[in-house]
Amino acid sequence: MSERRKVTIRGLHRMKEQGKRITMLTAFDYSMARILDDAGLDMILVGDSLAMVALGYESTVPVTVAEMLHHCKAVRRGARGAFVVADLPFMSYQVSPEQAVITAGRFMKEALMDAVKLEGGAEMAPTIEAVVRAGIPVLGHIGLTPQYVSKLSGYRVQGKDAASARLLIEAAGAVEAAGAFALVLESVPAELAALITQQLSVPTIGIGAGPSCDGQVLVTYDVLGLYPEFTPRFAKVYARLGEEARRAVSTFRREVEAGEFPGREQSVSMSPEELEKLKK
Repeated sequence: MSERRKVTIRGLHRMKEQGKRITMLTAFDYSMARILDDAGLDMILVGDSLAMVALGYESTVPVTVAEMLHHCKAVRRGARGAFVVADLPFMSYQVSPEQAVITAGRFMKEALMDAVKLEGGAEMAPTIEAVVRAGIPVLGHIGLTPQYVSKLSGYRVQGKDAASARLLIEAAGAVEAAGAFALVLESVPAELAALITQQLSVPTIGIGAGPSCDGQVLVTYDVLGLYPEFTPRFAKVYARLGEEARRAVSTFRREVEAGEFPGREQSVSMSPEELEKLKK
């Protein structure tokens, strides 16, 4: 397959201007990154969702910078053309803008990311400004912010009434003004997402935010049916690879137990002459 042209921030902004939808999925390892890149995805997110679907934590909160960096490096090796964004994990950027710059810098320098993502609205504007001022592109994230799920009293849709919707509109404006090159809108009403998308000059990437955003992102494990514990209402399962994988592994186990695998086609044989020499 020929090398893809590298997706850039300028290219993403041009897609918004031209009304072309931006596609984004998550990857946590080299092989999945290659699949997404070969499929032509515009963006790949090394999301902190890996805490749950890849590492088995109960939420995104426990994942560490070291764990995220490990996965980011693997994804970077597999992504040739897609624009790769790293989630900054909980409490790796909230303490101060200086902390955020140091953490974001590690993801750019050690894992060669194209950008970082951090959660929060107007309260995070000074942090976003500091990171951008250091030369690091930032993808914003408002609405349902999973790192703050305890504060939000669970995974709830945000901005359902006029008062909270206005706050999210203000938050979106603050994040754009702070220098974010794009903004994730998670679990907000479709009508609100449409208003924000119309008002911002930077692209919006929706997840559970309706069809009017400039792009869409989902967790690949949800798309492929690989995470049986929970599938969000807004996710669409395009394949049930988890069920197929279980069938394949069960068949392998049965064949080994029955002595059916490996067969002749999976084995290497000595020549009769060499076998005779061995027996002497």
